[in-house]
Amino acid sequence: MFGLLGTLVIGCTIFSLVYLYRHYSYWLRRGILQETPLPLIGNFKGLGTTHHLRDIYQRLYNEFKGQAPFAGCYMFMQRSALLLDLDLIKKVLVKDFQYFQNRGGFHNVEDDPLTGHLSNLKGEQWRKMRAMLTPVFTTARMKYMFPTVVKVGKILLQTIDEVLEEKRKDPVLEIKDLCSRFTTDVIANCAFGIECSSLKDPKTEFRQKGIEIFTKPRHHPLLLLFMVMNPNICQRLRMKLFPDDLTEFFMSVIRQTVEYRLENNIKSNDFIDLMIEMKAREGEGISFEQMAAFTFDFFLAGFETSSTTMAFTLYELARNPEIQEHLREEILGILGEDDTELRYEDIQKMTYLEQTISETLRLYPVLAGLIRVATHDYHVPHTGHTIEKDIQIIIPIHAIHHDSDYYENPEEFNPNRFGAEASERRHPSAYLPFGEGPRSCIGMRFGKMQTKIGLIFLLSKYRFECCPLTQVPMELDKRGFFVTSKNGIYLKVVGIKRRVWRIH
Repeated sequence: MFGLLGTLVIGCTIFSLVYLYRHYSYWLRRGILQETPLPLIGNFKGLGTTHHLRDIYQRLYNEFKGQAPFAGCYMFMQRSALLLDLDLIKKVLVKDFQYFQNRGGFHNVEDDPLTGHLSNLKGEQWRKMRAMLTPVFTTARMKYMFPTVVKVGKILLQTIDEVLEEKRKDPVLEIKDLCSRFTTDVIANCAFGIECSSLKDPKTEFRQKGIEIFTKPRHHPLLLLFMVMNPNICQRLRMKLFPDDLTEFFMSVIRQTVEYRLENNIKSNDFIDLMIEMKAREGEGISFEQMAAFTFDFFLAGFETSSTTMAFTLYELARNPEIQEHLREEILGILGEDDTELRYEDIQKMTYLEQTISETLRLYPVLAGLIRVATHDYHVPHTGHTIEKDIQIIIPIHAIHHDSDYYENPEEFNPNRFGAEASERRHPSAYLPFGEGPRSCIGMRFGKMQTKIGLIFLLSKYRFECCPLTQVPMELDKRGFFVTSKNGIYLKVVGIKRRVWRIH
């Protein structure tokens, strides 16, 4: 008995070792560059503890760039191709998009309906829903939602005034929290059709549930990572991503809003109105679960990304006061001395504001990389190599944005990089904060609009300065998928010549 057991153990051990060797020599056997991986961990040692995704992508990018158009790596057990050549990236995202349509995110619509949003959908289902959702982000829809965002921007100023009144001797504020409360209220109004008022009361239930998405996950971080890396397996196991109480909360909020609007014949020309219209279409209407998932996706995309971009912009402006003054001059010059209302056309004229936000997104792209999954075997142009079906593609945005070949002195904050002439000279795939091609961020226009409105209001009334609590250089959080500050962003806020914004 013991002899048989020993033989089985030895046999299983040999089989496992052979399997791991073959698995982790996949790229090597195909003549493709790879870094020596560790069993089970691959090339992602320290992820979430000592390293963020951006750090690992940067290391691999630095090691292999210039030697080949792409290199092989292993995200734990997932075989991945790290793209290094901008022309190849352009082909994958745009020209040869049909080979890389899917993002590979986990979704289990049956058991976890909020995961069935646009970012996770695949193939024909994604294409159909993308076409249906595109109208909500047209210029006309932006203009409809513009006054709502402006109203929240004015409340942001009122809130800061009240806080500064209480802190006259120490006007230092944690900017990231304020920006997050601003975007929470904007999304609550535009996507859910409710008055959240987290600027007035940061402990509102809607705000707390939004925070819990990122701070109280259903599973341990390693299991969450496994779900992201192995979506098909986890879907077959009927696993869930979000806690049940969080799902029920958002589903309930959307259900109540829809029922109230239908019963009272209310039209607001916002995101929830478009969802109601889509649901009512005969033959091709969406289900309530899909409506909830798409609205939730709007919240996820706009809540964290825009607030982080606003906060990082203010941080860099505080560190670069001459750039801050240049931007303020543009804002006040376009608004005029006596104008008390902000118009949609005003923000379209603020070219230096656009450049400043673009430079922030270069330095601090919210996502360290883009993920795509090959839906068919793809023969890499001008090479003898093939990226096989189901191989994951990684496009290291953060590393590209910090490459001195594309940006001189890449760690320096310089909005002039995005002037018309400089942008025209640069390769289009050297700047990818919103992705590129058919699967680029559908909410880019709305996200930039709310970011600009928030910054316009803040810079027209306050000057932002570094203080002893300002962390220089900024320490970024190594946990999670987004690029964000670890310890908050503290800045001194000083009132300048007062503008009187009318509050309707």
